[in-house]
Amino acid sequence: MSAFDKFADSVSIIAEKVDDNKYLGVVKNTFTVLMPFIIVGSFATLGNSLLTSETTGLAQFSALSFLAVMEPAFTAINFATMNTMTLAVIVILGWILGERNNENGIMCAVVSLSAYVSVVPQGLETVVDGVAGMAAGLPVDTLNAGGLFIGMILTMVTVEFFCKLNKIERLQIKMPPSVPSAISKSFSVLIPIFITLFVIAIAGRLFELASGLYINEALYRFLQAPLEGILQHPAGIIGLVIISQVFWLVGIHGGLVISPIRNPILIAALAANIAAYEAGQTPDQVITMGSWVTFLVVGGAGLILSLNIGLLMFSKKDDLRAVAKIGLVPSLFGISEPVVFGLPLVLNPIFAIPFVLGSGLPAAMLLAANQFGLIGSNIVDVPFGLPIVVGAFLGWGINGVILQLLIIIVGVFIYLPFIFLSNRQSELAE
Repeated sequence: MSAFDKFADSVSIIAEKVDDNKYLGVVKNTFTVLMPFIIVGSFATLGNSLLTSETTGLAQFSALSFLAVMEPAFTAINFATMNTMTLAVIVILGWILGERNNENGIMCAVVSLSAYVSVVPQGLETVVDGVAGMAAGLPVDTLNAGGLFIGMILTMVTVEFFCKLNKIERLQIKMPPSVPSAISKSFSVLIPIFITLFVIAIAGRLFELASGLYINEALYRFLQAPLEGILQHPAGIIGLVIISQVFWLVGIHGGLVISPIRNPILIAALAANIAAYEAGQTPDQVITMGSWVTFLVVGGAGLILSLNIGLLMFSKKDDLRAVAKIGLVPSLFGISEPVVFGLPLVLNPIFAIPFVLGSGLPAAMLLAANQFGLIGSNIVDVPFGLPIVVGAFLGWGINGVILQLLIIIVGVFIYLPFIFLSNRQSELAE
């Protein structure tokens, strides 16, 4: 137990450092704010598919053909939420980080947005009557999830640099007391904004000259794309699930700890699926935030619904059965805390193995089902809190429901040997 305690202490220290990190905290809060817009954008795609499409929706029937005229509205909603995701993240992140630094959040958000636009391509290649040219505008790859990582990194650098300059009194233009305070505040940040944007823009231009790539293109190619690939690989996603469960084992909310790394990548995966669907292609990003909450942590992190079912059916310990009864209904909605802290599973030497390692099996089952063509990649985001079956059907149809129920059943069998072990220990104690 001393070795186990040392392990728990080490994990707790890591979690504390992650939780105290300013930048990971603001990233987590940023995507919490953004999540409703992601859900709305994905539902707009679903609306097109089910209602306004003349090939798959209700509009294909002559009596309901009038619905097709609303397709541009649904497409516009999707574009405004999913295809401008990076700009929204920059504004939200800049605002939150600015306020964290005790500066004007709005000003920091606008400076961050201006800095980002200054280092990405500002032109679009066009072909008119066979003649190639350039038109002013931002390419979609700089607006959608493809620019997430450079947007977040550049926003952090920009806000910190701007805040440091803003604290230098010699750089502030002082206006007479008779000048309205709003105008006075605007002039006080004029020089810091000027320096910040010039430094960022020049640095971006020098990077382009040296590498032949815009900085957003380079960062996506060498950082974001490899990370996305890792989490679509069995070893990568199973490893991330297990890491999350290790934190849960020592009493720390694992989902919150890994969310600054997990959320941007899995939200970008959903955006890629929607973009592929809109382009008439087959979505291929299996692991998204929707599949995480629907399959990987079905019934609560650590397959808690499966544990509850197993305890109610096979446990001979009245205290464990009582906790399982209390936790059963919450686990139907993905809430695991009543059992994790009530059983408890925290530092529980009997259930530690299935609680941590067993959680990787749903990821393997999901990837295998996709590989064999039994289930596709979702284009509708499934928010946390939907009851089992409902979320699976919403995102994947009847095949998703079958896979979810199969994962729950397999989870029961994973826990069974350890429930029997618990029974045996109880008998020996008596």
